[in-house]
Amino acid sequence: MKLSFDSGTLVAEDFDFASLPEDLRLLFKHDPRTGSFRARACDYREIVLTLLANGFSFTDCARKFSPLEELELKEKIALRPHQEQALSAWKKNEYRGVAALPTGSGKTILAVHAIAEVRRSAFVMVPTIDLMIQWVRVLERFFGSPIGMLGGGSREICDITVSTYDSAVLNMEFLGDKFGFLIADECHHLPGPETRLAAAMSIAPFRLGLSATPELPPERAAVLQDMMGRIVCQVKIDDLKGGVLSPYEIRQIKTLLDPDEAESYRINREIYTSFLRRHCISFRSGSDWNKFIGLAARMPDGRRVFEAYLEQKRISRSGRAKIRTLREILLQNPQERIIIFTADNNTAYAIGRTFALPVLTHHTKSAERKAFLENFRSGKYNILVTSQVLNEGVDVPEASIGIVVSGTASSREHIQRLGRILRPSPGKAQALLYELISAGTSEESVSTRRNEM
Repeated sequence: MKLSFDSGTLVAEDFDFASLPEDLRLLFKHDPRTGSFRARACDYREIVLTLLANGFSFTDCARKFSPLEELELKEKIALRPHQEQALSAWKKNEYRGVAALPTGSGKTILAVHAIAEVRRSAFVMVPTIDLMIQWVRVLERFFGSPIGMLGGGSREICDITVSTYDSAVLNMEFLGDKFGFLIADECHHLPGPETRLAAAMSIAPFRLGLSATPELPPERAAVLQDMMGRIVCQVKIDDLKGGVLSPYEIRQIKTLLDPDEAESYRINREIYTSFLRRHCISFRSGSDWNKFIGLAARMPDGRRVFEAYLEQKRISRSGRAKIRTLREILLQNPQERIIIFTADNNTAYAIGRTFALPVLTHHTKSAERKAFLENFRSGKYNILVTSQVLNEGVDVPEASIGIVVSGTASSREHIQRLGRILRPSPGKAQALLYELISAGTSEESVSTRRNEM
């Protein structure tokens, strides 16, 4: 048999298909265009190991990587016990698997040691350009060699390369045979319908997934396990609280809507919920949202219902009492570094205008975002307002207070926002997360659900 890599797949030629072990016959499909057989690139490891175990003769022309004999850490850093635990569990699982470690607990350092351990060319996938730049800086520091970047206008491929998921999807059909180690940071993104293709088109036999929140619906969890391996180690925030991570406290503050807001909320909420009742929509099924949107688009009163839905949500998320409470918290903590989180851009910009604060959203240009974060880290700014872009990955250990003005019911989002303030930093005695909730609104049930972590 001859194995080769072609456009993100494995091609097998010059062999008798019937002679293959049954489990391998299930992996290959006949390609009538070429007369060969194809398999997913990600099945390379299983195919090669099974061929070897069965004494099957083959020529491996698929792999374009080899051991990096001279790869070594230029700067030594000892792993902490939870990192040692994760690395050991990953190695025992044959160098595949997902390490679930809290934000701020050193997932990147774990990956650095894993790269040094396997000594293979490594391709790191991350969700954002900000994270790509952070990874490159860390890897350059510890390996003292050029690190490739793929994404955000950069296209430089090195033995160790960091890419955004989007760029990985677009380029893996050309690069999937060149890396022996695939690392997926914030790997809960990986099972997306398009994103998973990046992992499927790589032959890398060594695989490591990293996430603080790897919990996924069953179908996506199965994809993550298929592509990266099972969860081999899971460490919770409270396991590291007061040691590796700063001690923290969560304070929920319930605010009352002003009378006119409360009346408007009641009216709009009733229009919205009565529509749901009439059409038997409970949102217990993932398809119920599409059903609601479809009915709102078709029904005579649909436009009014959708406007009522948006208005009741806006009132609960950004009532005037919340803004007054926010002002009090800011006045009480003039020396602290604070991140204010909102669920939507409009609220973030409104807060920015009210208090003359810098605002980060997905609309913020890269250069401006970089300047905002550098000014925050240096202390020139002590407050940042954001909708979603700081939920994940960005390293701001100087932040000691988070204020959740509004958010979704996602426990993942809650853990990520808490993680932004948990990294230890000189002078940080305790991290504090305020959660502002509009009493008597749907926000109370939203808060309950997101705190179930």
